Amino acid sequence: MSDRHHIHLLPDQLISQIAAGEVIERPASVLKELIENSIDAGATAIEIRLDGGGIRRLCIIDNGSGIPKDELALALTRHATSKIRSLNDLESVRSMGFRGEALASIASVSRLSLSSRTQHQKHAWSIDGNHGVIEPSSGTQGTVVDVHQLFDEIPARRKFLKSEQTEFSHCVNAIERIALAHPQISFRIFHNDKPYKQWLANDIHQRIRDVLGQEFANESLTVENSTAVCSIQGLIIQPSAAKAKTDMQYLYVNHRFVKDKTVSHAIRTAYNDVLHGDRQPAYVLFLEIDPMLVDVNVHPAKSEVRFRDSGAVYRFIHHSISQALAKLGGQSSPLSIDTQPANEHPSPLSATSYSGNQANPAIGAKSNPSYKPAQHSLGFNYDSSWKDIYAPLSIPSKNPTESIQDQPIPDRSNISTVGSSFGGAVSSSTIPSSENTDDFPLGMAIGQLHGIYILAQNKEGLILVDMHAAHERVLYEQLKNLLDQQEIVSQELLVPLTLQISTKQLALIEEYNDKLTEIGLLLKATGPTSIAVRAIPSLLAKGDIETMVRRILYDMEQVGSSSIFTEHRNELLATMACHGSVRANRLLSIDEMNALLRQMEKTERANQCNHGRPTWFTWSLNDLDKLFMRGQ
Repeated sequence: MSDRHHIHLLPDQLISQIAAGEVIERPASVLKELIENSIDAGATAIEIRLDGGGIRRLCIIDNGSGIPKDELALALTRHATSKIRSLNDLESVRSMGFRGEALASIASVSRLSLSSRTQHQKHAWSIDGNHGVIEPSSGTQGTVVDVHQLFDEIPARRKFLKSEQTEFSHCVNAIERIALAHPQISFRIFHNDKPYKQWLANDIHQRIRDVLGQEFANESLTVENSTAVCSIQGLIIQPSAAKAKTDMQYLYVNHRFVKDKTVSHAIRTAYNDVLHGDRQPAYVLFLEIDPMLVDVNVHPAKSEVRFRDSGAVYRFIHHSISQALAKLGGQSSPLSIDTQPANEHPSPLSATSYSGNQANPAIGAKSNPSYKPAQHSLGFNYDSSWKDIYAPLSIPSKNPTESIQDQPIPDRSNISTVGSSFGGAVSSSTIPSSENTDDFPLGMAIGQLHGIYILAQNKEGLILVDMHAAHERVLYEQLKNLLDQQEIVSQELLVPLTLQISTKQLALIEEYNDKLTEIGLLLKATGPTSIAVRAIPSLLAKGDIETMVRRILYDMEQVGSSSIFTEHRNELLATMACHGSVRANRLLSIDEMNALLRQMEKTERANQCNHGRPTWFTWSLNDLDKLFMRGQ
């Protein structure tokens, strides 16, 4: 005989508790829903009071429009809302809430009381969320929602809560996410009756400084781009200041904090060529898009969205971030030249008349005295005599000291020398005049420091270049462009290089020989565990060939040979560029230094190497004067 249970309707209380399980996970979830209600009510000041990390009590007090007495009971009813009335309203919704479930769900898993007063009521009215009794109350215009003993009557849910301190941390994070998108609202936070934080109503610039700190603002780049249907504005971290974790990634779609894989992947991909190791980008980005083109009714917690054309959004975000990163130039001195007050060093984000209710938050950028423009996009007309001048960098001179005879060189026996192959090389003792440097953003070389750095002079002041990092970026971009056009030229080695490898690596070489040839490598088996390197890309002819080939074979084993030539193609080219670029302790002639500077000026993202390290810094004459206290 069957034990089949009969179908029956669930009681309303159980329905609400089930719904609460989708929306209310912890005190921070309650806070989010209640603060969003306050924002929708037009509040300009919100006070949050927490006890025991929000587990014992949390209270939200706002000065919004309030709820009329005759709507209080309805406000606690499931699927009751003032935000939408039809499907058309849902498809174009701009309010933070619209589902009509939050208050009913919260009341079903806690002891809730709500007190509210509208502009035209003589006094406030309160309602008990558990019994529905409405009584007169005191209070000014606005709403007070008091939540006690969250999950007390649902032990199975209560046991999943963490410590009070952990839950409090989640609450603060939830408040910060909302506060960033609504700088026109002031927030006050109390914990266990003690003031914790206060953010006054201000512009977006100050709100970001208040919430994320001055350091984030100083280390960020401005993003601003728009099309007919969407716009994006905000801040992204400079690659050199990227974070170890992803906890400083704030994405807002129509002022709603969301986590979206499409956008996250677009941002991460844009950073691919400039991030060091496993560092993560940090950002505060506001994406404004036609509500008809995005579905916010994907998840009960409204933390996810679905774009109608995710491909277009991906391309727009990727282009916007790439554009901002490309504009990053060398920054001012890494030394501590603190001769100016802090307020004389404005961050990239300017104070604006931003309003959280505006369709397009106005985030702009003041010019930072230490900021230099991108090099790749400068339309200068360089002398044709510099064209292809960098090739001789890899050709040893018969007389290594020919072009540097007048330059005092420290006694460093481990420095190798490379001379210039041009006739009439520029004398190393010649100091370029300001007229000679005006046409070149990175100036003219005046010397080399310890076989590692190039010193150059431009009209602004002094440039210091890491020659290996700079050459690495130049080669990397050249390899990408040549491979895209299938024009990588191989150069045969006069004496093939023989290497001992594993049988697995030999099998990979034989299987993917055509792909290796496409990137300029000709590898031939000479035995069961040995190969001969017969040709390499001509751009890398004077690089560390053995290390480069071994690294490529290692990557083919670890990543997978099929993907190393497709989705991991750029990582492979970065490896080749790294091992093919000029190494430290290599002495360059003035001509070769200038040639590298000219190549940098023509190369995209030349301000950073492929691993995210800066390639050059600049000191203005004013910076140097302050360092030596001239004129003081």
